Amino acid sequence: MPGQVSLFRWDELPLQSVTELIARKTIAGARESLAQVYLKKGALVPLHAHGGTQLIYVLEGALRAEAGGETLTVRDGGVLRVPAGTPHQLEALDDTFVLSVRTEEA
Repeated sequence: MPGQVSLFRWDELPLQSVTELIARKTIAGARESLAQVYLKKGALVPLHAHGGTQLIYVLEGALRAEAGGETLTVRDGGVLRVPAGTPHQLEALDDTFVLSVRTEEA
């Protein structure tokens, strides 16, 4: 049986404060999530991993990402794909706005 169709508007979702330097708006389903994430310059997302794949699309700003033994800089228009189970951390090099998509394995 298919699930219920839902419509969301970003401007109607609450902004959740994660830390002083990180805030987000999230839409979550059973095994997926979509988030707008706002990181102020210097914000650090500490080393962590997810049970599914994560795509991080930088819309504005820049991130330094450490993932899979590599250090990468992701700027406007870049998309970082982090495979399931890969430890990674992020640091905002500028005020940065990203769209993050996560899927969890069944």
